[in-house]
Amino acid sequence: MGLETRKNIQLALLAAMAIAGIRVGVVFYHRHEDRVAAEQQKKARDRGYSNVDYYVNPKKLHPYDLKSAKQLTQQPVWVREGYHSTYFPYDPKTKRVDFTHEAGLLGPIEKLNITDVITAAPPKPGERRQMLAAFQNEGKSYAVPIGIEGDNDDYQIFSDDLFFIEDPHQLYKHWPADVWQAVDQHEVKPGMNDLQVDFAVGMGIPDSGGSEDDRTVRYANGGKPLVVVFRNGKVAEVNPGTPAS
Repeated sequence: MGLETRKNIQLALLAAMAIAGIRVGVVFYHRHEDRVAAEQQKKARDRGYSNVDYYVNPKKLHPYDLKSAKQLTQQPVWVREGYHSTYFPYDPKTKRVDFTHEAGLLGPIEKLNITDVITAAPPKPGERRQMLAAFQNEGKSYAVPIGIEGDNDDYQIFSDDLFFIEDPHQLYKHWPADVWQAVDQHEVKPGMNDLQVDFAVGMGIPDSGGSEDDRTVRYANGGKPLVVVFRNGKVAEVNPGTPAS
């Protein structure tokens, strides 16, 4: 074996060890995050916080590459923040994503069955390669971005921020039946808290000047805008909003 060949093998081994070390570091970092979240929940419980939502700790997959992200295909997922993530037409035969035509926005706590996780390059030059989760809806195939290519040919994956991998109805089974009925019907009623409203009508944008418990939040609500006034952390008023121009 020549000197040059040995050097190339050594460099390849060093690169592989470096990548493995990074992945191990990522796994330990996410485990640390989970421990911190559990500790915060324990502190909240010890302090006697009345909002049981503080004690819910949804499971996360912590994917770090394409192979680990395919865990999303092993169970249904539910959308965490409605009307936030854009999805695109997808051809499962060619594994091509039509980035030039937006197909829609994922709805609040919409249930998805992920069929595949792929990578694809957007059509515009200079844009980073994306990781996407493929799914079907009414017989058609779509893909939604769940990550973006990093600086070292790795991916920054944010699927844990996009999806629950456990049924929210079970995670928050302490909510009263009438609250869940309103959530499932995408309605906002007085007495609901901000998380329940998010589950019902998706992401909102608070007006400036309010506090955490007393504020006004505007929800696009998939084209049916609402203005919700919170007092003491609960919905006090629900009014129609102004459609975006």
